[in-house]
Amino acid sequence: MSIEHRTFLVRGHVQGVFYRQSTQQEARRLGLVGTVRNNPDGTVVIEAEGPAEVLDALEAWCRQGPPAAQVEQVQASRGAVQGYREFVVQR
Repeated sequence: MSIEHRTFLVRGHVQGVFYRQSTQQEARRLGLVGTVRNNPDGTVVIEAEGPAEVLDALEAWCRQGPPAAQVEQVQASRGAVQGYREFVVQR
């Protein structure tokens, strides 16, 4: 099973709606590692690592997010594996 790295840039009403905490819960449920953080421009960035099909599942979840979120767009890109050990929320 090969491990991949993906970055998701999430746009919309995604700050102040528990998007980061919900992402952490979903990523951990899926067995992924990485980070999630807010950007000053109102977007959320997710760096996640795991098998491709599991990353696909996280991307699908990101397009909905938690109930209060209003996701407008999710941009995904691949990158070099960073070797995260767990999934954390960055402050």
